[in-house]
Amino acid sequence: MRYACRGMGHVRVRIKLANPSTRADTVEVSDALVDTGATLTTVPRTLADRLNLDVVEKHTTRSVAGPVEVEQSYAYFEYDGRRTVTPVWINDAYPGVLIGVVTLESLGLQVDPGSGKLTNSEFLLL
Repeated sequence: MRYACRGMGHVRVRIKLANPSTRADTVEVSDALVDTGATLTTVPRTLADRLNLDVVEKHTTRSVAGPVEVEQSYAYFEYDGRRTVTPVWINDAYPGVLIGVVTLESLGLQVDPGSGKLTNSEFLLL
C-alpha cells in the first residue's frame, strides 16, 4: 500500500485506520495529509464516529483559525506494512485526516524534503 505524492509543499498518503480496541472495521483513506508542523493526527468527527473512537479527554489547541477545542482519542494506523496505535484529535476544522509527527514517528517514518516522500526514520530509545 505504498503511495505518496507531493503537491504545493504537501505530502499525501494512503493509510488505513481502525478502532484500536477492535480493528474490525478498517477504513482506507486515500489522501491523508502529512503535516510535520502538527503534533498529533487529526480526524474529522464523522470518521471518529464511524470508527466508534472513545473520547478520553478534551483540549484547547492552536490552529491557523485560532484556539479550538478538540477531543482526544486513540486510533490504529497502517501504512506500507507498518502498524501503530497513536493519540488523535477529533475536530472538524479540517475535513480530512491530517497526520502529525507523533503518528509519523510511531510508524518509524519521516518526510524527505527533497523528494516529498515518506522515508524510514531511526527509532531512538533514549
